[in-house]
Amino acid sequence: MSAITLDLGWSDWLALFGHYLALSLMAVGAAFSTLPEMHRYLVDRQQWLTDTQFTNSITLAQAAPGPNVLFVALMGWNVGMNAGSYGSALLGAFLTMTGMLLPSSVLVFFAARWGQRNRERRVVRAFKLGLGPVVIALLIATGWIMARAQGGSVEAWPLWLLTAVTTLIVWRTRIHLLWLLGAGALLGALGWV
Repeated sequence: MSAITLDLGWSDWLALFGHYLALSLMAVGAAFSTLPEMHRYLVDRQQWLTDTQFTNSITLAQAAPGPNVLFVALMGWNVGMNAGSYGSALLGAFLTMTGMLLPSSVLVFFAARWGQRNRERRVVRAFKLGLGPVVIALLIATGWIMARAQGGSVEAWPLWLLTAVTTLIVWRTRIHLLWLLGAGALLGALGWV
């Protein structure tokens, strides 16, 4: 799918920044857990990115060395490129990354200090235990959206099979993930998936 041509005003850029500020506070476990909401906002609601651009942003950032939050900058970059210039792309990357990192960093700094001082309190222990199912549910929703974007139909059965086999291998063995990544790349290069 080709890129979208956008005409974004300052209110649109401010809305993008504000949305990522809010997502930052929802990112339990990692920014990856907010992918379903990013997809809903950028692809479904605003239509600033295509499904392909959204998925490619994630894929490219995960393949590159560095922190896995880089996909946030790539999404902002793609929104800016759809708006028509490298300046807009830099602005988009800056707004999305700053919006995603600033609130959560400040909150984590103060919450970690408080949590460390009060680690024996029942409410702190319950909160930590309760976050596990939330993170798992958000990651499952993320996987579902990414699978749907790559071919959620019956014709994409090789992708579903590869996903199931990889999940079983990761769960039941100690094979390093880089070997599985390499195997997936080889299968893709051969055109099998």
